[in-house]
Amino acid sequence: MLIKRREFLKISSLATASLLMPNFLKAMTFDEALNPDQKILIVLQFTGGNDGLNTIIPVQNDIYFKERNGIAIKNALTLNDEAGINPALSYFKELYDNGELSVMNNVGYPNPDKSHFRSMDIWHSASKSDEYLETGWLGRFLDEECYRCEHPTQALEVDDMLSLALKGEKNKAFAFKDPKRLYQTSQEKYFKSLYDHHHDDETVSYLYQTLGSTINNAGYIFEKSKAKKTDQAYPNSQLGKDFKTVASLIKSDINTRVYYLSIGSFDTHVNQNERQQKLFNDINEAVKSFVSDMKSSGLFDNILLMTFSEFGRRVAQNASNGTDHGTANQMFFISGGLKKKGILNALPDLTKLNEGDLIYTEDFRKIYATILKNWLKADSSKVLGWKNGIYDFV
Repeated sequence: MLIKRREFLKISSLATASLLMPNFLKAMTFDEALNPDQKILIVLQFTGGNDGLNTIIPVQNDIYFKERNGIAIKNALTLNDEAGINPALSYFKELYDNGELSVMNNVGYPNPDKSHFRSMDIWHSASKSDEYLETGWLGRFLDEECYRCEHPTQALEVDDMLSLALKGEKNKAFAFKDPKRLYQTSQEKYFKSLYDHHHDDETVSYLYQTLGSTINNAGYIFEKSKAKKTDQAYPNSQLGKDFKTVASLIKSDINTRVYYLSIGSFDTHVNQNERQQKLFNDINEAVKSFVSDMKSSGLFDNILLMTFSEFGRRVAQNASNGTDHGTANQMFFISGGLKKKGILNALPDLTKLNEGDLIYTEDFRKIYATILKNWLKADSSKVLGWKNGIYDFV
């Protein structure tokens, strides 16, 4: 059967949803399930460069209020004598008070890059700022851990395209936005009939095989998403829907250990406070529903929700009541299984800046190494090549 260009593009479109590698292209038995005590990681990406100084606020720092006379947060919710949290993140304050949230301040890397695309690549790949890698830190985790996996759903991204973070050399995660829509698309007669025909061209043959694997996995994910519907009410935002999908899958016996979500854009050059508040409200309500869901199911101790953004913002506000691209930022960790709670390190030092930017004190790769070794029980040195120690908050 000859394949036309239009047909080729259609196959490519569906295959891209999974972005699988050839070693996964085999019959799927789907008999793996997570051990009830297996730890699960959820990564929530704040796309666009969230302003960390208006997230965790240095409430006693005169420099902060002077440099941000128009956008400083003056009604922060108190965390301790020196720090408050943006009032739009009121549930994060509740988690903090309950010992279920940790904050690592001033996270970054040497020679920071202020390009959204390049800095995000650095965070995704866990590379040095002058190093270009084609694999991501979680993708390499899959390479190390999933050589014996029966099917490629150890990591799932709730998005239309797979992020670099989840691409390994041999294994990749599976990306989808909506389980039902993915399944319905995979069941179209056009795609299924194409899969029944062999083609000798190597590239097209690979796409046929990937298509077949996508069809199998789309059905599997869809069935798991329906297996244990959640009774928890979730907000109608996109992030709320995404967390609801993740919750349903976690409650099923799917084998997924890593889920990846994102929300943005936090690129707040103009009228920052209004934009950031809207995003924080969405995050606050979605996380509140998700954590309540996990607690009522007895799963919260085995869930770790981690947030990051590709960079922070400059210390001084700009002329448009916003902030421009900066450097270091904070990360949140939410779980019922934290070993250390609260604010884990000092707030950024606003007296020591590099041309108006924060100077990082914590390398994000050390945090990745900590998550890999202490939470996912993986060999962080093989995944990251990191040998500079780890933290002990998980």
